[in-house]
Amino acid sequence: MTNWIPDLTGSGPLYQRLADSIEADIDRGVIGAGAKLPPQRDLAYDIGATVGTVGRAYQLLRERGLVSGEVGRGTYVLGDSTGVTKEAPDTSVEGTRSVDAPKDKLRFDSTAAPDIGQGAIVADVLSRAAQDHPHEISSYTRDFPDRWYEAGARWLSRNAFRPTTDTIVPTLGTHAAVMAAIAALTTPGDYVAFEHLTYSQISRSAGLIGRRTALVASDDEGLDPADFERVCAQKHPKMIFLIPTAQNPTLVTLSPARREAIARVAREYNVILIEDDLYGHLTDDPTPLLAEFAPERTIIAGGLSKSVAAGLRGGWLSCPPAYRHRIRVAHKMMTGGMPFLLAEVNARLVLSGQAGEVRKRSIAEISARMSIVRESLAGISFKSHDKVPFVWLTLPDPWLSGTFKNACLEHGVLIDDEDEFKAGRSERVFHGVRFGVSQPRRREDIAGGVAVIRRLLDEGRAGYDSFS
Repeated sequence: MTNWIPDLTGSGPLYQRLADSIEADIDRGVIGAGAKLPPQRDLAYDIGATVGTVGRAYQLLRERGLVSGEVGRGTYVLGDSTGVTKEAPDTSVEGTRSVDAPKDKLRFDSTAAPDIGQGAIVADVLSRAAQDHPHEISSYTRDFPDRWYEAGARWLSRNAFRPTTDTIVPTLGTHAAVMAAIAALTTPGDYVAFEHLTYSQISRSAGLIGRRTALVASDDEGLDPADFERVCAQKHPKMIFLIPTAQNPTLVTLSPARREAIARVAREYNVILIEDDLYGHLTDDPTPLLAEFAPERTIIAGGLSKSVAAGLRGGWLSCPPAYRHRIRVAHKMMTGGMPFLLAEVNARLVLSGQAGEVRKRSIAEISARMSIVRESLAGISFKSHDKVPFVWLTLPDPWLSGTFKNACLEHGVLIDDEDEFKAGRSERVFHGVRFGVSQPRRREDIAGGVAVIRRLLDEGRAGYDSFS
């Protein structure tokens, strides 16, 4: 390319404006498919920036799937005319699930709270909340009553961790809580660290707002503190997202020693810890929360989706008080704000003790269903927890994760392959699948679905014809 200078007007970091300008010129055809972008050093000189700034912009373009960089050859715009298949971003927006779940299939691809009749309880609380607050329901929510903070402090309390109300932000579920924290405390281009396998919808969502993913290795005991330190030294992530108790999907619970080591590394490299404790509230695990090891830099998030009712979108986070206002504003900007009716119902359920009672009944139902799984899969290698509604199944040779998922689909059962949980482009292969047992309404359906899984495992690939 010759005689091309990007338009860097606007606001925001220079590397982001540069990447946006190049993307805009690609869209307009000013920079054609197959064109070679200027060498980083030359462009840096032309626009009066550092080589590092240009390099960061080019990296952002690669993550957007717009260019391909080859050592010794340069950076080229991708497109049909290059003869090169356009690279996808590091993480898929949709993952491996269909946007709309196929009909007439057993939903073993969800871990939402089981239906144990909580709808009647919610209906009663909803009706009384509407009668008591007609004016608040008709308007936007700008003032949060103290009871919403008290409910969050009570629900997030576990073991010795007891957050105060001045650390609480009510949110539209745990996912929204985590994303509000990421949006508030990082900027586009920053790295957020994840395990190779995790609740990957967070990494995909973070990618949509311009954050980059750094992958940290794990072993049978969970996240590896030594590799976390390596990633911190090399990529300087601003945050790391963790599920320390009953990790999704592997079900690993970090030991106190691992948690202490992770806190030490985070403190040394000034990394914020985001602790998702959704499943911890089901387990009664006595291990101290990560927030107890590093309270000054840990954000803990939780909600009602796994133990009470996912449709209520009830969630809270607890954070160091200095972060609270920024996160609350970010949550409003990203979600449109808290709807009064949902927040009020969630608070009433928690403060009345009804949420706790529903949780006990949900755990009892999950335990009964897990008994069915253990009996049906006797002799098969898998990980489970009596009180957690999913199974991490290690596949025997020659099954591949995606092939086994397709085989289950052909037999009417929706499960998740390992790619659904990959936070980024990982070279690691785990040969595992996850299936949940909380969504089918009847225990008989659990038995039928697990029987399909067992039969496929016993028959091997010979029992599945991918061309049928």
